[in-house]
Amino acid sequence: MLSQTDLHEYQRRTVDFIKARRRCGLALEMGLGKSVSTLTATADLLDGCMVDRVLVIAPLRVANSVWAQEVKKWAHLRRLKVVVCTGTERQRLTALQKTADVYVINRENVPWLVEHYAKGWPFDAVIIDESSSFKSQAAQRWKAMRRVLPMTDYMVLLTGTPAPNSLLDLWAQQYLIDQGAALGKTFTAYKQRFFDADFMGYKHTPKAGAAEKIHALLADSWISMAASDYLELPECIDLVEPVYLPPAVLKAYLDFERTLLAELPDGQEIEASSAAVLANKLLQWCNGATYTDEKGNWSALHAAKLDALAEIMEDNPGETVLIAYNYKSDLARILERFPDAVVLDKESSTIARWNAGEIRMLLAHPASAGHGLNLQHGGALCVWFGLSWSLELYQQFNARLHRQGQTRPVRIVHLVASGCIDERVMAVLGQKDAQQNALLNALRP
Repeated sequence: MLSQTDLHEYQRRTVDFIKARRRCGLALEMGLGKSVSTLTATADLLDGCMVDRVLVIAPLRVANSVWAQEVKKWAHLRRLKVVVCTGTERQRLTALQKTADVYVINRENVPWLVEHYAKGWPFDAVIIDESSSFKSQAAQRWKAMRRVLPMTDYMVLLTGTPAPNSLLDLWAQQYLIDQGAALGKTFTAYKQRFFDADFMGYKHTPKAGAAEKIHALLADSWISMAASDYLELPECIDLVEPVYLPPAVLKAYLDFERTLLAELPDGQEIEASSAAVLANKLLQWCNGATYTDEKGNWSALHAAKLDALAEIMEDNPGETVLIAYNYKSDLARILERFPDAVVLDKESSTIARWNAGEIRMLLAHPASAGHGLNLQHGGALCVWFGLSWSLELYQQFNARLHRQGQTRPVRIVHLVASGCIDERVMAVLGQKDAQQNALLNALRP
């Protein structure tokens, strides 16, 4: 039976940081126990009558499982009563009427929750798990939280990726902590102060020295910790497996990139109406199929990545493999090629089977397997069939295997279409990672 005395030194430091700051952000790498640290601080605050009712906002899968399960793992937390408030409106209302210390809701229902309580907001402490999902001041969930900030005494933001795309992502999160004290009262003012905009005003680049100034302004309200500083994790090896499209397919790809029009092998035509649409179509093309209409119909283009995946499976006969796919067309084609593959679903039994080594190939979308899942006991080989521009999804997905409890070196294999947009995605992820690391290092104690 575990107790508070069993907490690691870095977890106790996090607990003290939360209690001392009242409103703060924790940028902790996966595996450092942010849930138990935050719940320990919560229990201490409840015991000291500093808070009365605590709300946890989390991704749906995490809301349904992680927080309620966490209190059962630790002796000093078992006195906490946690109620999960997800599901239908009736189920949510029934849960909210129960007496508890901690109420957990999924982030999609935050606007509903704020509207439900109107001016009678009952939560004096709010914990936002994976706060980067509140990085946009235009999102309804963020606007809803802004309304109740004056009635919230404690605000704790948890994330492993505070700036998943750029430093622009920080303003909305920081506002939830200090209502504009550090980075400015408005997003516009923040951009004008620290960024240079291009002619059209769409792309913003940090001014000289701006990153360091932003880091300094956040230093008092954020703490960052890296797993490598405190835990002995096995090595994580990044591998790039070049995939060569058939010459005719590559030529058609390059023509489409240039003209924004293409006739597919089955006679259908596709058009890219914007740069964003083009980028998405090109990624689909790299994977081997592209959508032809808004109804989800798609046309197969090549099997180069499927062939590469088959080679990986053949070369690693004793390995279980976690596959990241991007599109439903990818999923359908992988399942057709590998009919014994299993799709990660909402059933806990699927995760249990994977961790028991009973699933040879597990297929998962990064958005559905990015937070809170422990898959490290089931394997140590991950293959990115389709790449993602999102650094947050990328890092979180990889951390399903490379986390505390993993006993083997983890290999992350990227299937990259040679001479195509896949190579740009890999470069962008590297740039975002470097920028994020600079921020996290600046916030370390």
